[in-house]
Amino acid sequence: MPSSITCTSLSFTWSDGTPVFEDLDAAFGPGRTGLVGVNGSGKSTLLKLIAGELTPADGDVRVAGEVGYLPQNVTLDTALKVDVALGIAAQRAALHAIEAGDVAEEHFETVGDDWDVEERALATLGELGLGHVELDRTIGEVSGGESVLLRLAALLLRRPDVLLLDEPTNNLDLYARRRLYSAVESWPGVMVVVSHDRELLDLVDQIADLRSGEITRYGGNYSAYEEALATEQEAAERMVRVAEADLKKQKRELVDAQVKLARRKRYGQKMWDQKREPKIVMGARKRAAQESAGKHRIMHEEKLADAKDRLDEAVEAVRDDDEIRVDLPYTAVPPGRGVLTLRDLELVYGARVAGLDLHGPERIALIGRNGSGKTTLLRTIAGELAPVAGEATAHVPLRFLPQRLDVLDDELSVAENVARFAPGATNNRIRARLARFLFRGARADQKAATLSGGERFRAALAALMLAEPAPQLLMLDEPTNNLDMASVRQLTSALESYEGALIVASHDLPFLESIGITRWLMVEEGELKEITPEAVGYSA
Repeated sequence: MPSSITCTSLSFTWSDGTPVFEDLDAAFGPGRTGLVGVNGSGKSTLLKLIAGELTPADGDVRVAGEVGYLPQNVTLDTALKVDVALGIAAQRAALHAIEAGDVAEEHFETVGDDWDVEERALATLGELGLGHVELDRTIGEVSGGESVLLRLAALLLRRPDVLLLDEPTNNLDLYARRRLYSAVESWPGVMVVVSHDRELLDLVDQIADLRSGEITRYGGNYSAYEEALATEQEAAERMVRVAEADLKKQKRELVDAQVKLARRKRYGQKMWDQKREPKIVMGARKRAAQESAGKHRIMHEEKLADAKDRLDEAVEAVRDDDEIRVDLPYTAVPPGRGVLTLRDLELVYGARVAGLDLHGPERIALIGRNGSGKTTLLRTIAGELAPVAGEATAHVPLRFLPQRLDVLDDELSVAENVARFAPGATNNRIRARLARFLFRGARADQKAATLSGGERFRAALAALMLAEPAPQLLMLDEPTNNLDMASVRQLTSALESYEGALIVASHDLPFLESIGITRWLMVEEGELKEITPEAVGYSA
């Protein structure tokens, strides 16, 4: 039987009563499927249900074949040896015992048919750019990005029939991403990947769009999906215009019909008052007119109700493309104004910056390998870490949004979190500003702990952007991690209207391209260097 995933009438609700799915049907066969949808739509939850990490409230999940699952947040015990993390420690020990002359039966049972497991492990590590990682090293000696690749290597060595990947490129540098792309391209079985990474999604065979608890399939990669979706949306918007015109027409016809019926009623009453016809004839005519009027009114009211229903259906088919709006005049930085000065800076983990001057509303991309010191540099500029030597001086108000989004207090609402950063602002002013970040009405009263990844990012961004004094230097560390495509577009829109200086550490080249980067800086071999866009594969 070929490998496959089948979900039938799947329902799932969180312990607090929040529903995620109700009677969801889904199937995934051989090939690579990109699972997309807005933050909070249930993509990660669906993968966990398929992987068996969550139990559905109702319905069935059936998987033909062995499942391998790479979760969104990979955590590995830093004391583990690499061969243990790869799941091959027992086979290696048995092989080494046999090679040393110990022919105990349990060693052969442990090895089974996997006599080349060590060679395969080293080859897999090499393919993922981890050729320098020795099997006897401990996990604590590898970077966060390498930990993700190690977890992927463990899955590839198991050779599962079904591979589930949840945001696999998060925290991977450009080089590690290229290795992961190659592994995805060569995958022979069933793969379902949740990602916001356009380059990765352009490697899949089909897109499954999870929206409002239902999955719609589109053949081809993400670029083909966007084209198909754009065509659908154009048609949906046309249907809205047609439905609106029909609704206006039905309203006019109902009014016209009511006017005509009123005239008939006045004429009949006049005839009755003047007694121009026999009473029995006038009574029969009055009853017939009333019946006719009633049928006429019901017909037009039904047509009007149908027109309203068609309009509602048409509007529902058009996606909500709300954009974050940021109009903060006090964030503007005049050209030539000094924003940041770095001099003879030595960071706590060894990286150095001989000198850097940032002026006016420049937009800087900060790139480099995992563990090169990008986050350390941003934290040092933000004042969270003290430099070993040298100076980092900001000449304007600055704010730093870290990867962990830990600027929010989970016990407070969105509005209360923003109030912490702007204590002088009134509640009405805070809520008016939050509406521009798509937190309208009751949404501003949501606890931070209940927010999805994209909502949490918007709330954290709102808290920093609405802070007092307004930030004229904004620093973002991997801002697109865990954001769906709609949220990335919203972030891009917000940054387009931001008039201050910007420093963004990111491995997401399409995103960096979209926000108008003016300078490219790379942390490499412990030094901060200015490079050209072409050096990182970016076409200016």
